[in-house]
Amino acid sequence: MEDNEIRHTIAALVDEEHRLRSGSPSDEEHARLREIEENLDQCWDLLRQRDALREAHLNPGEGKARPVGEVEGYLQ
Repeated sequence: MEDNEIRHTIAALVDEEHRLRSGSPSDEEHARLREIEENLDQCWDLLRQRDALREAHLNPGEGKARPVGEVEGYLQ
């Protein structure tokens, strides 16, 4: 996946997140919001990986989406 595709995915997820948060989310929508948050974390992590690979003069295409459990466990 290329950077522009990842950014497009992020934008679509953020739009959906804003739409769901604009009202009173149902239990099903709360579950979807959690899924969106996890997907966003994975996308941002992948972009950071690709940037780091590029800065190291390596192939950014070698970056891979990490499992949610790994990405969600990062300390800020």
